[in-house]
Amino acid sequence: MCKTIVAIATAYGVGSIAIVRLSGTNALQIAKKISKKSEIKPRYVHLTLLYDSEVNIIDEAILIYFKAPHSFTGEDVVEFQCHGGLVVANQIVDLACLYGARLATAGEYSKRAFLNGKIDLTQAEAIAKLIEAKSVDAAKILARQLQGSLLTFVEESRDMLLLALAHAEVMIDYGEEDLPTDIIELMFDKIDSLEAKLTQLLESSHRRKGLIDGFRVAIVGKPNVGKSSLLNALLDYDRAIVSDIAGTTRDTIEEQVRIGTHIIRLIDTAGIREANDEIERIGVERSVASLDDADIVIAVFDGSRPWDAEDTHILSKLQDIDSNKSILKVLNKVDLPRRLQHPYLDKGILEMSLRGDCSILTKKLQTILDEISSPEELMLVSSRQIEAVKQTLLATKEAKIPLEQGELELFAFHLNDAIKSLSSISKPYDNEDMLDKMFGEFCLGK
Repeated sequence: MCKTIVAIATAYGVGSIAIVRLSGTNALQIAKKISKKSEIKPRYVHLTLLYDSEVNIIDEAILIYFKAPHSFTGEDVVEFQCHGGLVVANQIVDLACLYGARLATAGEYSKRAFLNGKIDLTQAEAIAKLIEAKSVDAAKILARQLQGSLLTFVEESRDMLLLALAHAEVMIDYGEEDLPTDIIELMFDKIDSLEAKLTQLLESSHRRKGLIDGFRVAIVGKPNVGKSSLLNALLDYDRAIVSDIAGTTRDTIEEQVRIGTHIIRLIDTAGIREANDEIERIGVERSVASLDDADIVIAVFDGSRPWDAEDTHILSKLQDIDSNKSILKVLNKVDLPRRLQHPYLDKGILEMSLRGDCSILTKKLQTILDEISSPEELMLVSSRQIEAVKQTLLATKEAKIPLEQGELELFAFHLNDAIKSLSSISKPYDNEDMLDKMFGEFCLGK
């Protein structure tokens, strides 16, 4: 782990500034060779010339040295803030490798910070997800996790389980002594309380996962109701082909757009109906699949045409959707005489004409997204964290069965599994391979 690593920590390409980061025992010596400086003060900004191996000037840059353990990784760290572009930063990396460093792997800086006790896994994953965040609220949630909010929750929950385990161990070791009569009831109360908290955390994390990846908004309806026109209106440019021919859109089209402080992923789908050919059938299948994947569904109906079998087919698909999912009903073409009537459209309908504007829809979307996105709530930000909570809940449920029957040894066994699963959110018991896999999802330079 002491091998010195180097990487460009900023986005690759043309820019005003690029940052090259060195970390490891030889970081300072390598920096002295590149800058030709005999002394570099820790935590001091040095404006210095940088030289190649033949002592030719390659740039004038800012050099900052962070002496171990007072750095992000806990090791000696040197940062070069040079002029951006495709040449200078790569020259510095090549020189560092020439002088004994090696290229960092993805996430290796954060991995070293974890192994050196500078951050825990909740903070490491918050760093990675903060880069990917698709909303201001997501950034707020992740910033709180960087300050230890999820870690605190994990430790408090773990302490609750440990207390229940301690009670069980006391009863196992001192079963013949006079112990409080309500001790088993207390253990049930603690486990039930924790299960309620973990279940709520799982549900809210699932509901708000779009804060990180972008909320998926599927536009569905029968052919030729204006789905592609709605997509173009929301994007404010002609992304999808629009025609009077039913079935023009044969596949899903996906684009990103900002609604308020949120980035959403708009999905224009093929018209859902009984397909006439194989290609259209595949498109319809993908449209139906998008209903399951979407966080919000916009169901578009044509107000100028009478209700027919295709509308009934759409309604059946909407009724199969998870009840927790938001469905926005849009009645399009209200500038024409209304001929569409159905009890489903009697309330909660957004009437609009895409010949005008869709501000009524964007305002409704923003309201829903703002309600979902409470930055004050905790959130699990990775599939690893979600799986750990699921395994914890499974173990606690299994532990309560022997507890009801007074089999305390088996209860303690399952409770230990729960503690291990929960603790893995912040400090895993797993081996180096697991860490390589997790940190390998980070970007280079991080």
